[in-house]
Amino acid sequence: MIVAGFGFSSAATAASLIDAYHAAAGGHPVTALATAEDKATHPAFTDLATRLGLTVHPVSEAALEAVEPVTRSLRSLKERNTGSVAEAAALAAAGPGARLVSTRHMSTDRLATCAVATGEQT
Repeated sequence: MIVAGFGFSSAATAASLIDAYHAAAGGHPVTALATAEDKATHPAFTDLATRLGLTVHPVSEAALEAVEPVTRSLRSLKERNTGSVAEAAALAAAGPGARLVSTRHMSTDRLATCAVATGEQT
């Protein structure tokens, strides 16, 4: 499984998410999307999932906090108790032993981040 994880502002648009996705995913054949549970039904995120034809994995707050991301955002630490929601979501959804293949990349408008992880989860 190759998961694109996202962290984003409630003001993010589908264009914000697509921009971050393309920056992070590159040539990786992503098979699923992940984000914080409370953001999984955000209209821009569901639009992205529909456009890409990918399954969404909502990640609980506890699961986000249990994963150690590579990068650190002070805002993410303050608001979500994790250094990177995008990295934590990707790693948590990809399952035990997952590893990042792309650390978080930010959209041009700075409203979304995306990271990609690979793992054995199915």
